[in-house]
Amino acid sequence: MKPTTVKGTRDFDPLQMRRRQYIFDTISEVYRLHGYQPIETPAMENLSTLMGKYGEEGDKLLFKILNSGDFMGKTVEDLAFWPQLEGDTGVLGRRLLPKISEKGLRYDLTVPFARFVVQRQGALVFPFKRYQIQPVWRADRPQKGRYREFYQCDADVIGSDSLLNEAELVQMIAEVFDRFGIRVRVKINNRKVLFGIAQTIGHEDKMVDVTVAIDKWDKIGEEGVRKELTERGICPQAVEKLMPVLHLKGDTACKLSALESFLQNSETGKKGIEELKTLFALVEAMRVEVGCELDLTLARGLNYYTGAIFEVKAEDVEIGSICGGGRYDDLTGVFGLKGMSGVGISFGADRIYDVLNELNLYPERTQSGTQVLFVNFGEQEQTRAFGLASALRKENVSAEIYPSPVKLQKQFSYADNLHIPLVALLGENESRSGTVVLKDMEKGEQKTVVQTELTQTVKEMLGRFE
Repeated sequence: MKPTTVKGTRDFDPLQMRRRQYIFDTISEVYRLHGYQPIETPAMENLSTLMGKYGEEGDKLLFKILNSGDFMGKTVEDLAFWPQLEGDTGVLGRRLLPKISEKGLRYDLTVPFARFVVQRQGALVFPFKRYQIQPVWRADRPQKGRYREFYQCDADVIGSDSLLNEAELVQMIAEVFDRFGIRVRVKINNRKVLFGIAQTIGHEDKMVDVTVAIDKWDKIGEEGVRKELTERGICPQAVEKLMPVLHLKGDTACKLSALESFLQNSETGKKGIEELKTLFALVEAMRVEVGCELDLTLARGLNYYTGAIFEVKAEDVEIGSICGGGRYDDLTGVFGLKGMSGVGISFGADRIYDVLNELNLYPERTQSGTQVLFVNFGEQEQTRAFGLASALRKENVSAEIYPSPVKLQKQFSYADNLHIPLVALLGENESRSGTVVLKDMEKGEQKTVVQTELTQTVKEMLGRFE
């Protein structure tokens, strides 16, 4: 049997894990600085929790989990009832699914978060700000930047409808990507505006169809969107009326001005415009150092969004969005808690990982887990090395001792292959003189230091890798 990973999933070796941990740590630190608190939820959720929250497309991509026990035997007994369905496979599937599968792997972290809030509403202090970094699963077709198992790094604030929350999320996006050194552009739109557009072109009843088609603009282009709108029942006159809006040019103020004229008869659309004006003004007042633009083709396919929506694209790498999110006014309502508005963002850790790899932006410190390797010269020397290694670890410097006194060349090769920056030599002569020889593996230089000054010297030498 040839060992393989499941298509759309990946293994990560120690170097890759250090780089991924750097991503998680960077994002978590920004979240904490803004007052967000960590939570976790199970990998599995009841299908009743997940189904119907992501739209038609999303429901198709849910990984369902077969029930344990003798479920197939019980299901076979029901086969006698199925001929009356007269070949309606849709009904057949709906009858079959609850009999063989009651649970599924989570599709995102937002719906489980809404379930979490409702279950713990009496114990939480609102507005509640949470962050969550965990894997999610989607039965998608794997391709560059798209995986079936991937990590999301979410931050949400729930229990407040203030647009200051949206502005802070944009600020957090800017801070995270500034730390990574990735140039990005933040695309912003509002679902109320999209509803107003659907209303104005005469297809208020097909809001979801319009947004699903518009959201594919970057992938299939104008002609593809036209074709999909037609296939979804949007009349040709409405399509022609829609296209000039999607082609609006100019800065944000120009686009909003044109929208005000187009949506003058839609109260919902006008409210969306006012929210956009407020959000852009707040972002400007906060002096957020990231490019933001109003993108009217941005729709975010998830049905639960109701207000501002975000998407972030890397400027220097051809890849899909690396962060996204938006406002949801009543996601908790489906679980029995009405009127609990929330807004959040999600960083796609796996795509950020690919971008950092392509641009070679990882700091030197992610190259190795160990910072100092003590050469093993024998039983007496390794005993002394234990004490010095322990002292370094107490000062948060990772250190290890080579496990056996083999040839020096083999020990140095070990350090070189693992990108360990410093090698410490504590032989018989050094033991007698109370010194240690430190070798900088990259520069090929070495210096002798007094053992009592080892920690300080090591930190100074490692400083260039920060």
